[in-house]
Order: sequence, then C-alpha cells, then structure tokens
Amino acid sequence: MTRGQSHIDDLPVRDGFRLRGLEMTRIETFTDAAFAFALTLLVVSLDIPASYGDLMIALKGIPAFALSALLLMVFWSGHNTWSRRYGLDDGLTVVLSCLLVFTVLVYVYPLKFLFRSLIAVFGAWLGFAVDFDTFEITRAAQVNHLFVIYGLGFVTMCAAIILLNLHAWHLRESLQLNELERYVTKAEIGAWLVLAGAGLLSIVLALTTPISWGGLPGWAYSLLAVVMPVYGTLTGRRAKAISLSS
Repeated sequence: MTRGQSHIDDLPVRDGFRLRGLEMTRIETFTDAAFAFALTLLVVSLDIPASYGDLMIALKGIPAFALSALLLMVFWSGHNTWSRRYGLDDGLTVVLSCLLVFTVLVYVYPLKFLFRSLIAVFGAWLGFAVDFDTFEITRAAQVNHLFVIYGLGFVTMCAAIILLNLHAWHLRESLQLNELERYVTKAEIGAWLVLAGAGLLSIVLALTTPISWGGLPGWAYSLLAVVMPVYGTLTGRRAKAISLSS
C-alpha cells in the first residue's frame, strides 16, 4: 500500500512532511494526463488564426483561459501534494482519483463558459469590447443556473480531495504519521472544507436569492480571499509550534 515504510525516517522532507510517494503510481499518471487533457480543452483557440481579426478574437480568450487553468491547477496541486505525502495506491485511492478525473472532464466546459461570461460582463461594465457572441446569456435566471452548475462541479472536486485526505488520515497508523504530519493532514482537510463551503454557499444563494440579484452567488467565492489567508496563517503557526516542540 505504501512504499519505503521501513526507511521512513530516511525519506526526503518537504515542509516538515516526510514524502512517502516519491514514485508515481499509474493512477497518479492517469490523473495528471486527465488534467493535461482538460487544459487542452480550455485552449484559447483550436484553430490557427487565419486573419488579424481571428487572432484578436483568440487573444480575447486568454483571460478566461488563464483563470480556468489556474483553478484546475489548484485541484491538480491538491492531488499532487496528497500523492507525494502519502504514496497510497489502493482501491479507494483509484476510485476517488477517478471521481476527481471524471468531474474535471465534465467541469471543464462549464468552467470556461463561466469565466468567459464573467469577463465579458465585467468588460462591458468597464467599457471594454469583449466578444460575447458564442457565450450569450439571454435570461437573468440563467446566471443563477450557471452558478449552480459551476458550484456542483467545484464542490465535487473539493469532496474528492477531502476524501483522499480522510483516507490517509484513517491509515495514519500504518503510514506512521508523526504528530506534525497528523496535524498537517487535518489542516489540509480543513482547508478543502473551507473551499467546499464557499461552493455550497454559492449554490444556496443561487437557488434562493431573487433573480434580480443575479451575480450574488459569485461573490461567495470572494470570501475565500479573506478566509483562506487567515486559515493558512493560523494553521501555519500551529504547525510551526508543533515542529519546534518535536
């Protein structure tokens, strides 16, 4: 299930965590390939621009591509960090990783649609011309529906990472997690729960707020800009204290 347990104290350490997953497993390779494919689907333009006008249209898609790719990289990084820390390669790991992969591939087009739509709306507010022809929202109710679809994908991917970390927590004895590693594992679960909470709040707002308040569900994610740094600071201080006392 794990590799190098007999020499666990000789493993390389990153941020106080001994890395048990130095060798990539087949499910990790598969997951990486799925994220790479999802990024390919997000690409700015599938066709080489044939004219200056086509080039300008393609370049308008760069901000949406960048934001979408950045968000996918957050989840890829979460899975990669988990893989490096624990090195698990059992049945439940495969199932949860496949859940993450499935959601990413289903999620990629709603993600791109949402960011292109938001950028078009903000661009219009700021007086910038942004091509919106292929991503038109014709009714206000569609905005809330879009946030429900986006939120479901976001929460599901968070849930996959949470469950992977819970799986590692349940195997903490066989993984020989020390006090710091146990705390970091719980802190990681907490961080992803915070992220999932923002997604759930957005879904609730999208389902319950008046249509005239369109866009409010999106502001639920803005809370993360405050909550996550505070959470990271608090958990980081605690982890440092545990490290110094060890």
